[in-house]
Amino acid sequence: MKYPIGIQSFDRLIEDGFVYVDKTDMIYSLVKEGMIYFLSRPRRFGKSLLVSTLKNYFLGRKELFKGLKIDSLEKEWKVYPVFHMDFNGGNFTCKGALNAMIDDYISGWEKLYDISGVDKEVGLGVRFRHVLSKAHEVSGRRAVVLVDEYDKPILDVLDVDKDLEEEHRNILKGFYSVFKSAEEHLQFVFLTGVTKFSQVSVFSGFNQPFDISMHGKYETLCGISQAELEASFRESIDDMREFYRCSYEEMISMLKSQYDGYHFSDKMTDVYNPFSLLNAFSTGRISDYWFKSGTPTYLIRLLSHTNENMNEITGKYYSAEEFIDYKANVEQPLPMIYQSGYLTIKDFDIEDNTFLLEYPNKEVKRGFLTMIASSYFNIGETPSWIRSAVSNLKKGNIEDFRIGLTSFLASIPYTMRRKENERERERYFHYTFYLIMRLIGVYTVYTEKVQSHGRVDCIVETPEYIYIFEFKLDGSVDDAMRQIEEKGYAREYESDNRKLYKIGAVFSSETGTIEEWKMVERN
Repeated sequence: MKYPIGIQSFDRLIEDGFVYVDKTDMIYSLVKEGMIYFLSRPRRFGKSLLVSTLKNYFLGRKELFKGLKIDSLEKEWKVYPVFHMDFNGGNFTCKGALNAMIDDYISGWEKLYDISGVDKEVGLGVRFRHVLSKAHEVSGRRAVVLVDEYDKPILDVLDVDKDLEEEHRNILKGFYSVFKSAEEHLQFVFLTGVTKFSQVSVFSGFNQPFDISMHGKYETLCGISQAELEASFRESIDDMREFYRCSYEEMISMLKSQYDGYHFSDKMTDVYNPFSLLNAFSTGRISDYWFKSGTPTYLIRLLSHTNENMNEITGKYYSAEEFIDYKANVEQPLPMIYQSGYLTIKDFDIEDNTFLLEYPNKEVKRGFLTMIASSYFNIGETPSWIRSAVSNLKKGNIEDFRIGLTSFLASIPYTMRRKENERERERYFHYTFYLIMRLIGVYTVYTEKVQSHGRVDCIVETPEYIYIFEFKLDGSVDDAMRQIEEKGYAREYESDNRKLYKIGAVFSSETGTIEEWKMVERN
């Protein structure tokens, strides 16, 4: 089986015999039921392949779709003039780069349709409208416009150069305004991107596109569903399970926990990350392919100076407006985190019409928390210590875990933990342990449960051990142990045969590390 890793051209994928998960029935619905669309999906989720598929459909290349679902649906296969713009490959950090790219596209189309004597002072939007009009006149059919990664010119300079960001917004706004004045010449418009910008919108110059990003009908338009996985990749799954020496069901479970978990509508259909899944099948190994492929610098920039902590964002219910629309004048990272694919919908409350947001899977959780921790602690990469800590917990080496944790905390620069007031010291203390234990939890089983008598600071479960932690800031280790007992944190594990440890630890705001530690094994 040939896996189309890095291939975004539909015609090459089909002609060279790569595996293709057939989405053409949904594409047929799109083109027949609407005119102007917008779709937001995380990077490497198949947006460019979708655009390429639409392009080949509107070019009437019937032979490429033979045997696919659309082959029995489409009867006419009309040929339309197609205008495809891809911003993905551009670097828009330099002034004039965006204008130059759009000008290059339009100049090529003007040459194609023999439009001469163009006054370039009239603006990009006006010139493009002339192109669309001429294409309609020459072909006898309205034009199709496909824009891939429309938001990259803004994301490249977001939170870096406010003037250039505003300039790019104005250029795009002027360019896209043509869709309103040239509506009589347009058959179909489709725009993709990671983010949806509101307020100072690049779309305000024309009729708002139909946003299908959370439409239940199109939730699997990009990505791979469970049914598609088992129908198209049964052979690949069997090959992997032989290496991992497990059953088919166990292999599915491993793939699911690593790459599944995305939901893009209130229908809650599971969607796998296609990039990671294809890479896993190609190599025959489970690894963090998507996260290793790149981290969005714009998100790192936003998170570096936000006042939000991840433990205050995740595990909460939000209205769709709170995480779909990115308001550029408000420094709230939630929409960017969600739209970039680091959070997803995990539950839908039909009565309140709200959505629970959490990490989609192990790959994303591990990568994102590592990135956040490295930036927060300002000590470079952290996984090596985390892996040692996990190994010690799995083996029951509590003393080695304590020594490692104490050393790690002591290595954090003083400037990171120096806080001027008690509230900030408390905030630093809680977030520090939140990040550490969440990272550990990716490799084991982590819980932060609200029990009947209160919230447990941390419970880590391994195949052979259970650890109940209670952390105190500048307090008493006896108080921590007393809270574990009084609140009955161990009660739900009374029938569990694994070895259970109750651990109280005191963190000193003065030294920045563990000052007191007490451990009691369950009798």
